[in-house]
Amino acid sequence: MATKQLVEGVDFYYNKDGYVVLTEKYHLDKGVCCGNGCLHCPYNYEAVPEPKKSELIKANEKKNKEQ
Repeated sequence: MATKQLVEGVDFYYNKDGYVVLTEKYHLDKGVCCGNGCLHCPYNYEAVPEPKKSELIKANEKKNKEQ
């Protein structure tokens, strides 16, 4: 099976600390929540175990209210 080449700026970017951050598009193409609590998870962290899942959802709600 061939592996898709990831494209910087489309599938991922580097944050200010130099870490790779996967984009929402990457996650949508993947098709499922991986359970790692990714910053751009479009699946509402469905595979993330509690209590981390609730903490991430609460943090996202707070961030969205501030925007």
